[in-house]
Amino acid sequence: MGFVFFDTETTGLRQGFDQIVHFAAIRTDNDLNEVGRFEARSRLLPHVVPHPAALLTNGLPIGRLNDDGLPSHYDMVRAIRRTLLDWSPSVFVGYNSIRFDEEMLRHALFQTLHPAFLTSSHGNCRADALGLVMAASALSPPCLSVPIGPEGRPVFRLDQLAPANAVAHDKAHDAMADVVATLGLCRCVQERAPELWQRFVRFSKKATVGDFVDAEDGFVLTEFFSNQACHTPVVCLGPDPQQPNGRLCLRLDIAHAELASMPDEELQSYLSAKPSPIRRLRINAAPTLTALFDAPEQMLNGCDINELEVRAQSIKEDVAFCSRMIASYVAAREPRSPSVHVEERIYDGFPGPDDENRMASFHTASRQDALAIAQQFNDDRLRIFGLRLIYMRDRSVLPSEIRLAAERDLTDRLVDVAAGGFTLHQALQETENLVDGDEADIDGILSGYRDYLMERIERVTAFRAANFAAEEGGTE
Repeated sequence: MGFVFFDTETTGLRQGFDQIVHFAAIRTDNDLNEVGRFEARSRLLPHVVPHPAALLTNGLPIGRLNDDGLPSHYDMVRAIRRTLLDWSPSVFVGYNSIRFDEEMLRHALFQTLHPAFLTSSHGNCRADALGLVMAASALSPPCLSVPIGPEGRPVFRLDQLAPANAVAHDKAHDAMADVVATLGLCRCVQERAPELWQRFVRFSKKATVGDFVDAEDGFVLTEFFSNQACHTPVVCLGPDPQQPNGRLCLRLDIAHAELASMPDEELQSYLSAKPSPIRRLRINAAPTLTALFDAPEQMLNGCDINELEVRAQSIKEDVAFCSRMIASYVAAREPRSPSVHVEERIYDGFPGPDDENRMASFHTASRQDALAIAQQFNDDRLRIFGLRLIYMRDRSVLPSEIRLAAERDLTDRLVDVAAGGFTLHQALQETENLVDGDEADIDGILSGYRDYLMERIERVTAFRAANFAAEEGGTE
């Protein structure tokens, strides 16, 4: 099956609003021998405002992001998709990728009218090397040399962990350099802790995780908070009724008899408290799991393994208790309202079959036909993204009223905090704060960005004054 190691560099951390500007991937065989490389960049989308800290981190002057010689964001995403489909099926691995890079890729695909879940479809699996190295540090300490920070805590930053283990990482926060470093650390674990590596690969498969948590009487769930591994012996109560890939697990190191005797209101309050005795996991997110009989003593929180196994079996057999715990936990959740921002509605349902066909046709249609397709989408998210793409590619195709609506919408994202994104004024303030602080202005990135923002604010303000009936207030 092989692996695809990948990384993204972005304009910021806001999923759905920020964009990928640099994507890199290395394909390997099952033994982690490299068999292919791919890299792609894009220029800045006109409605995206980079965070100045991201520009500093990535070493990217604003002029480079606005280079007309770079591909458009749409063309970059199309190239990424073609390559990753050619490399499927594979196990997709990044560093903190499930929480960040995967999400940025999903949003990029969705906003360019492609199916969003490429890395978890087409026979693909996914895993996260950050969880692997943290697990290696906890379960097989000699496997990796982990730096210790000033506060005495382990540091798992890629730019520090890689050199500490003699793994090449010459240019941190360059997408390809980060991919090379991630692959190098995975090779270290594969060579020095092969059983841990095999477990990592095994649990990259959603079906395997589901079978394990459903079949085991009890197991240890390892979660990571502030670079610390937290091991919890748990038993799976059952599926999360609100999340198809979710499982709800109950801690085994607490007094369960007290839970059974609690009135409903008290139970709901107890289960919703932080930290909750119920732990959630997603079977499609490569969780770090250890069977009880494989867990070293320090992972059992001072509990006797035989007692944990008996307790787990007793809970699983009490179907009524499990159902009540799940129902009480779910009842205590805050109801989730759909976002007013289309960028945040990626998980509000899958496109229907007709819209899926329209999405596929959109990319090969003429400009006029693409406009017709965009207007025919049943899903309003796709309709908005489709018209936005047409505006980016050739705004002259759009009727004047649609073009003006698109321009109002996109410039709102530049000046109005209510539009959800990072505004020009916010970026200018953050840039001023960095310039006035102790942050070194490497290669004049901050001063150049400040000049760009001031000039852009003037142009956008003049454009809106000339094209819209009234100036918007309260936009800073």
